[in-house]
Amino acid sequence: MHLLAFLLLVASLLFAIGFGAVAALQIWQGRSTLLHWIEKSQMMITTLITVSSFILLWALVNSDFSNYYVSSYTSLDLPLFYRVTAFWAGQAGSLLFWAWSVALCGIIFLYTNAYRALSDGTKMWFWMLFLTFIGFFLFLLTTWSNPFLLINPVPADGNGLNPLLQNPGMIFHPPLLFLGYGGFTIPSCLALAQALNRSQHDEGSWTDASRNMILFAWLTLTAGIILGCWWSYMELGWGGYWAWDPVENASLIPWLVGSAFLHTSVIESRRGKLHRTNTFLVALTTISAVFATYLVRSGVVESLHAFGDGGVGTPLLIFIIFFTALSLFAAITSKNPKAKPMADLLSREGMLLVAAWFLIALGVIMLIATMWPVFSKFFTSNPQGLDQNFYNKVCMPLAAILSVLLMICPWMKWNGGVKSATMLGAVVGVFLATGVGMYVAGYQIPVSILAVASAAACIVGIVLLFATDASVRKSNRAIGAYGVHIGVALMVIGIAFSGSYKQEIQTQISRNETVTLDQYTFKYKQLYEGEAKEYVFLQAEIDVYEDGKLKGTLEPQRRLYNKFGKDRSFAEVSIIPSLGEELYASLLGADAQGNITVTLSIEPMVNWFWIGGTLMCLFPFIGFTRFRKSEKVTDAA
Repeated sequence: MHLLAFLLLVASLLFAIGFGAVAALQIWQGRSTLLHWIEKSQMMITTLITVSSFILLWALVNSDFSNYYVSSYTSLDLPLFYRVTAFWAGQAGSLLFWAWSVALCGIIFLYTNAYRALSDGTKMWFWMLFLTFIGFFLFLLTTWSNPFLLINPVPADGNGLNPLLQNPGMIFHPPLLFLGYGGFTIPSCLALAQALNRSQHDEGSWTDASRNMILFAWLTLTAGIILGCWWSYMELGWGGYWAWDPVENASLIPWLVGSAFLHTSVIESRRGKLHRTNTFLVALTTISAVFATYLVRSGVVESLHAFGDGGVGTPLLIFIIFFTALSLFAAITSKNPKAKPMADLLSREGMLLVAAWFLIALGVIMLIATMWPVFSKFFTSNPQGLDQNFYNKVCMPLAAILSVLLMICPWMKWNGGVKSATMLGAVVGVFLATGVGMYVAGYQIPVSILAVASAAACIVGIVLLFATDASVRKSNRAIGAYGVHIGVALMVIGIAFSGSYKQEIQTQISRNETVTLDQYTFKYKQLYEGEAKEYVFLQAEIDVYEDGKLKGTLEPQRRLYNKFGKDRSFAEVSIIPSLGEELYASLLGADAQGNITVTLSIEPMVNWFWIGGTLMCLFPFIGFTRFRKSEKVTDAA
């Protein structure tokens, strides 16, 4: 069975190489007579990868420990749903899932009206690029990262899944990231195809043809990142959701580039400008996704989330260089004779472009900072990474300025000037009132004041815009876009408070002792021992009082998993949720007398981060539209 699955991947690779070469030959000959067969090859590739994926899933579900991958990441006591999610727990399985995601996105696009409306020449270029891309990942899967290696003798039980991955967030976090990466492959290949075919002016822009796939890729990538934050907050036990870990940063860089592209693509769709910029930005989104894969799998940086060097680092780096060079060439050479100059900075065009460049600047800063241990090797013998203070001092002010742009941009006209001075004045009034109110209330960190005040004004401004502009209310695109901006504003508020005004203590407590943190009193009552199928645990019972009244009980655990020995214990945090101040506890350990060491923290407004993130993932669905070749976008969009 496993040999069959491997041979199917080999067959997929041969199909990708063969029909990619056929597409290249047809392009060179200026023909498209074999286009139908190339499209059929994509159906065959997807079918073969799907069957291989189901064979791996079958092996995981049935604990087939003759498969090295299955024995490495599952065990007999592992619940069924975690055996399924072990599909993407390791390097080989996650690469297979990414290849599968790319293939499925290709099939979906193949059967859209947008694809049918493309010229045959653009289709040929698209399939040559797309088959090259998926062929590269199939090459990795059939060489360095084969998920169907056999082990002999067959062990009686597997190694088990890392307890940190046994969390609901990790069921969805990795596959959503890979779906986002795979989804962006479609517009990236299409943009380059249209640029190389010089056909944009004859068949319409690729940004319209791939709009739904762009939104799908962006929302799944967003959802993956948000769920990763939630996993970090609930599972790692340190009381935060973003540690500026290299692999965390690597997943955020494609999102920043993709978000920048979304803003510049509006300028192209509405104003017919920035064609070459958009071509390169959407390709750069996919390039940065491959870079994230390189960072996780090359061993170039140390990270909690990294797989280490599995031999794929060098091929990935070569592919990144090749795809970047091709993207630059396509963008530079695809001139648009009808291109118009950009409007003034104080216009909606100008504001959108500035927002895009701020997003790109954040991505570049994060790239340099993430790779700093590598870069610093050239001028020091003791290279070190940059800590959280660097990221917070550099990135947070830029993010706050972006929030200000979100507040102002909806009130600017496309060609310059203000749509409604009265409404913009009201928004600025909310901004100033919120800022002053925060300062008077004792929240006096400048960046936080700027972020919260601009986010609050942004939300009020969007409400005013919908109340006063009927064309916005009638546009699904506008509803989707502004709904996402409300989500962003809520996340900004959550970050500004929970990041800047979090209070935390780490202390040892004896039974019936109390600890005070701000207005809350924590009373340690009891320590329990327990046993589950996969682990034994200690559980503390801590009552929390506010102004003498019981607010709730925290029950953090410390677990020892059977498969991971007594030297590695894992935290299971406990929270008392609130839209205001959430209370958080992580049990660090206990001594023979029952005294516990615990981290207690107050997380102000943290749940607005999750609420805003949820809105960011839901509102793009409203923006999905049925493709029409002659479709015109209203000013509201």
